[in-house]
Amino acid sequence: MPHLHKNVWILTIAQALIMSVNSLGVFVGGLIGSKLAPVEKLATLPVASTVVGTAASVVPVTLLMRRLGRKRSFNLIVIFSIFIAILAAYSVYRESFYLFCFSTLLFGTTSACVMQFRFAAMESVSVELIPKAASSVLLGGIAGAFIGPETAVLGKDILGVEFAGSFLLLGGFFAVGLIVLQFFENPIVESAESKGTARPLPSILKNPKLWVAILSATVGYAIMTFIMTATPVSMHVMDGHSLEDTKWVIQSHIVAMFLPSLITPKVIKHLGIPGTMITGLVAYLICVGVGYSGHQFGYYWISLVLLGIGWNFLFIGGTTLLPQTYQTSERFKVQAVNEFVVFGSQAMASLSAGWFIFTLGWETLLAAVLPIIVFQLLVIWKWGYK
Repeated sequence: MPHLHKNVWILTIAQALIMSVNSLGVFVGGLIGSKLAPVEKLATLPVASTVVGTAASVVPVTLLMRRLGRKRSFNLIVIFSIFIAILAAYSVYRESFYLFCFSTLLFGTTSACVMQFRFAAMESVSVELIPKAASSVLLGGIAGAFIGPETAVLGKDILGVEFAGSFLLLGGFFAVGLIVLQFFENPIVESAESKGTARPLPSILKNPKLWVAILSATVGYAIMTFIMTATPVSMHVMDGHSLEDTKWVIQSHIVAMFLPSLITPKVIKHLGIPGTMITGLVAYLICVGVGYSGHQFGYYWISLVLLGIGWNFLFIGGTTLLPQTYQTSERFKVQAVNEFVVFGSQAMASLSAGWFIFTLGWETLLAAVLPIIVFQLLVIWKWGYK
C-alpha cells in the first residue's frame, strides 16, 4: 500500500501547534468576554470575531497561496500570527474588550491559513489516498485540543491579569509551528499549471455534487460552532460548573472532532460518502437530545462529544467529495468559494450564539438547529440515494 507523503505528517504537526489558537479561544474567549464586555450579550463576541475573521480571510488567503505558493504563504501568515498573539496578550493585560475582539478577529487569518493544510496534504498524495491525507492532517487537532486549553491555564496568571500570559505562550507555539513548516515542500502541482482550460465559476457552480460537498461542511461547521461557542458560557457562567469541568468538556469535544479521523477513511469506504454524512447528522440529532435532557456535567460532556463526532463525518465527507467536482486548474477558485460559504455561515452561527444563550436559553439554542439537520438529511438523501 502506498505511503503518505512527508508533507502530510509535517502539516499534521503544524496543525496541532497552530490550530491550538481555536481551542484556546473557545475556552477563554467567552470567559474573558463575560468580564470585559460592556453588556453580557456581547460575551461571546471574541469567539465570534475569530470566526468572522476566518470568513473574511479565506478568499484573500486562497488567492495569496495561488500567487505565492503554499509554503511561502504559510510562513508569512504564521509570522503575522505571532504578532497577533502579542497584541491579544496586550489587550487582555490592558483589559480592553474591543482591542481584544480586534486581535481575535485577526486570528481568523491564522485559522483560514491552517484550514488550507488539508488541501495542501491532499495535493501531496495520489487520488486513492486523499481521504486518508485529509483525515491524518485533522488528527493534529487532537493535540491542539489539549495544547490550547492547557496553555490558557498555564499562562493564566503569569502577567498578573487573567489569561494575558496565555496568549504569549500561544505565540511561542506559533513559532515552533513555523520551524516545523520549513520542512514542508510545495506539491508538484504548485510548480506547474495543470493542463486544460479552467471553466468559468458559474459553470462549475451548476454541479449539484459541488453543493452537496459545500453544504455538508457548512452545516457541520455552523451547528458545531453554534453549540460549542455557547457551551462555556452556559456551563461556567450560567450553570456554575467549575472552570476545570468546563475545560474538560471543551477538550473532550475537540478530541471527538479529530479522533474519529483514524477510522473515517474506513467509514467512507464501507458506507460511502453519503452514508458517512448521514451518520454525522444522526450524531447531531442524538447530541441535541442528550443536551436537552439536563444541565449536569455528564449531559454536557456526552452532548459535546457527539457534536465533535458528527462534525468529523460531515466535514471530512464534504472535504473528500469536493475534489471530485473540479479540475486541478480550478482548485483555488472552488476552494475559495467553499471556504467562504463554510466560514461565512460559521461566523453567523458564532455571532448569534451569545444572543441565543442569554436571551432564549440552552434548550432553545439546541432546538434551533433541528430544522437545519433535517434539511441537510433531505439534501444528502436526494443526491446519494435517488
